[in-house]
Amino acid sequence: MERKADIIVVGAGLAGLVAAAEIADGGKSVLIVDQESELNLGGQAFWSLGGLFLVDTPEQRRLRIRDSHDLALRDWMGTAGFDRDEDHWPRCWAQAYVAFAAGEKRGWLRAMGHRIFPVVGWAERGGGAASGHGNSVPRFHLSWGTGPSVVAPFERRVRDAAASGRVSFAFRHRVDALSVTNGVVDGIRGTVLEPCASARGVASSRAAIGEFAFSAQAVIIASGGIGGNHDLVRASWPKCLGQPPVRMLSGVPAYVDGHMLAIAERAGARLINRDRMWHYVEGITNWNPIWPLHGIRILPGPSSMWFDARGCRLPGPLYPGFDTLSTLAYLRTTGHDHSWFILNQSIIRKEFALSGSEQNPDFTGKSWRLVAQRAVGNKAPAPVEAFKEKGVDFVVRDKLADLVAGMNAITGCDLVELEAIEREIVARDGQLDNPFCKDAQLAAIREARRYAGDRVIRTARLHKILDPAHGPLIAVRLSILTRKSLGGIETDLEGRVLRPGGEVLSGLYAAGEAAGFGGGGMHGYRSLEGSFLGGCLFSGRVAGRAAAKATL
Repeated sequence: MERKADIIVVGAGLAGLVAAAEIADGGKSVLIVDQESELNLGGQAFWSLGGLFLVDTPEQRRLRIRDSHDLALRDWMGTAGFDRDEDHWPRCWAQAYVAFAAGEKRGWLRAMGHRIFPVVGWAERGGGAASGHGNSVPRFHLSWGTGPSVVAPFERRVRDAAASGRVSFAFRHRVDALSVTNGVVDGIRGTVLEPCASARGVASSRAAIGEFAFSAQAVIIASGGIGGNHDLVRASWPKCLGQPPVRMLSGVPAYVDGHMLAIAERAGARLINRDRMWHYVEGITNWNPIWPLHGIRILPGPSSMWFDARGCRLPGPLYPGFDTLSTLAYLRTTGHDHSWFILNQSIIRKEFALSGSEQNPDFTGKSWRLVAQRAVGNKAPAPVEAFKEKGVDFVVRDKLADLVAGMNAITGCDLVELEAIEREIVARDGQLDNPFCKDAQLAAIREARRYAGDRVIRTARLHKILDPAHGPLIAVRLSILTRKSLGGIETDLEGRVLRPGGEVLSGLYAAGEAAGFGGGGMHGYRSLEGSFLGGCLFSGRVAGRAAAKATL
């Protein structure tokens, strides 16, 4: 089977859709190739919460948040921690992306119909130093309509272009090799997979029914990362984090398998920063799974007490929502693959959100009525209550002794001692007998509540965890949840793929997670923005425009 297009885009996720839309607008023909069915158009972004990193926005200013490009860039660089020779292009991409987030990003999306929830969230609050990692101010802008609303404008643009003949699709086509002629990438070869009607996100058949070869003047790789491939995650696990976990959950579908990375490398591309990755430490087993080992991330407010597997309280500033990578590094030293939140009903009602479009039907469905119900009554949002009732990682009891017994029952061993847990919680609660304290987490909670957005929807009033009026008590077992690759294919500022010597691999571009969201790792060691969407949008736009401009 042979087909031609000016440009081939490998991957029908967000970065691929953005690139294809820009190519079509540039007057070129584009063929989108993906191993999954059309039901998976939009890829991982469809399942996301839809958070976007934006700087100095009207939403921030209405909440009296003083932000600026200079502050955001300082935060980004302090968080990224670039320290390698290969960080030249990632650093350049980081500078360009922050300028984009502080400039035309919001207006560009808004012109396509995208809208933002008015309360700005505060992801990755950092490690406690002004010059170090973390967001100095809230910058997490939640898309009204969550992930599907981010995908929708680009799907619409691509389908409109398809109707006019500038875009075509080849679903259920798995790329197995890049075609290279005289040092120039000029097409792809691979396997045609049997038709599969599996629902979005469900693992699909890999049975082959044929082969294909497509040619083009350029190829853009936008095939995603490695989070669904635990073997590859473990093989790339950074030495600084010790041994990789034996047990992990998957925050992405199985098709996020890193398949195209090795293919690009065999064709001559340079892969860098493979050991930089962004996995969450607040993963819980989905009681209603869609893909294998399906986990959901808790987006916690700052009030839950965090304990390791043996019941030792985590040291500051490793509080919920503050410093993902440092918390992961600390937990890998404990010798266990899980940790615990201990909280109560008042905290879970106000502070627990679950990452993902399917776990937030009010925001995904754009229902102000359902959003308003979050502020009514003593119950958490319905998806959170469903996990509390049905989730295998949740223990709900009225008495602390029963709670600890339930925690040990989940793990099947008596790792947690009642006396140790009780000592920490009683000491913490005792700090609330005065309007001042030495417990740094309580001080952080007070600081959070100074921000109107946290006070209204994200941070509970300070109270004693053991106060029966705020019960029942709740314990949540947390697992490591695979999510994002922060390294990948090295690219220049036009999205062109580079060879190991630094020269351009002609005809090949990369975007999205496959390219470390730009340059081979524009986030550095840590994802300041708390989202992968912005990097997909920006790198897809850059690569699509550059490829269209370079094509005859």
